[in-house]
Amino acid sequence: MAEPKENEFLDDLEEAMAEEFAADEAEIDEEELELEQVRAERDQLKDRFMRALADAENARKRSEKDRREAENYGGSKLARDMLPVYDNMKRALEAATEEQRAVSGPLLEGVELTMRELLSVFKKHGIEVIAPEIGDRFDPQHHQAMFEAPVPGTKTGEIIQVAAEGFMLHDRLLRPAQVGVSSMPAG
Repeated sequence: MAEPKENEFLDDLEEAMAEEFAADEAEIDEEELELEQVRAERDQLKDRFMRALADAENARKRSEKDRREAENYGGSKLARDMLPVYDNMKRALEAATEEQRAVSGPLLEGVELTMRELLSVFKKHGIEVIAPEIGDRFDPQHHQAMFEAPVPGTKTGEIIQVAAEGFMLHDRLLRPAQVGVSSMPAG
């Protein structure tokens, strides 16, 4: 009978070890679960951080682009309003006859100087004149057809008259050149 007691002791020992193992395993499972929750929270926070960082970078780039556009094109309304001044000064200089030049030489010289200064200011601010010539090909990106007429000796789409010069503000069209275009049929 001594043997059953010995086995009983071993059974108790095994049972106690199994209970201790189960308790340790449950504790490990809880720690792993907690660790997994912490990792998930970390990943979520990391994702939110990366998105916030990307948003900040996009906002920086957008504001830089907006600043550049405001710098380059902010004065476009004023520039557009100055174009008739250019047109009128050019017409005045072209309309002056030799007789008027002789009588009003200093006045016309002042108008010419003012015109040169206006062109200098235009250039300083990125405004370029689009000055098509008669015979040039019509370009709808830079020209506005004011009329079409069949003119002998020309090809369809050739500029036959320039009514007003156009202007570019950096890479944007401020005003197209106003032109007459040949509609001469191919013959």
